[in-house]
Amino acid sequence: MVMKPGPFFTAVEVLRCPPEAGCREEVVLLCPQGEQFQQGIARELAGSDHLILLCGHYEGVDERVRQHLATRAVSIGDYVLTGGELPAMVVIDAVARLLPGALGAEEGARADSFAEGLLEHPQYTRPAEFRGWRVPEVLLSGHHEQIRRWRRKESLRRTRRLRPDLLARAELTEEDRELLAEIEREEALGC
Repeated sequence: MVMKPGPFFTAVEVLRCPPEAGCREEVVLLCPQGEQFQQGIARELAGSDHLILLCGHYEGVDERVRQHLATRAVSIGDYVLTGGELPAMVVIDAVARLLPGALGAEEGARADSFAEGLLEHPQYTRPAEFRGWRVPEVLLSGHHEQIRRWRRKESLRRTRRLRPDLLARAELTEEDRELLAEIEREEALGC
């Protein structure tokens, strides 16, 4: 069963910003055929003044909704769900955490995985030792520059190991290239 276009158009017409408001508005259709949802899209949507998410169900929605109502179509992955409600929740969470004040500290979102195109470094908390596993000494040192460097290196290491596709697209600094060379030397030595 394909969902009719009428209810979608009626709902969006009621929810839309008035034209005189000059809102930057996005009407996003969640569907498997949309562009792959990524952090960059979350940032773009967070910059909107008004966001409307359209969720299909069953076989999807009438194509006229995509062609004449949605400003973009988004997919959260290469698989099919029974409806667009769960993808909408994913989009809402990813976008909302980028809004000012959502995290309490705005720099938090800038250090997340994918914020700079890399995976985030490993995270640790107290106790310093748990079941014989210790937090890396550098993190306990209080030396902020060494900690920053360790985090960046581990971010690069993790991305290289788990998502080399991201590393291939990342804009690397000279320091990043030096850290990657260190990582390669360490791996060659079995460290």
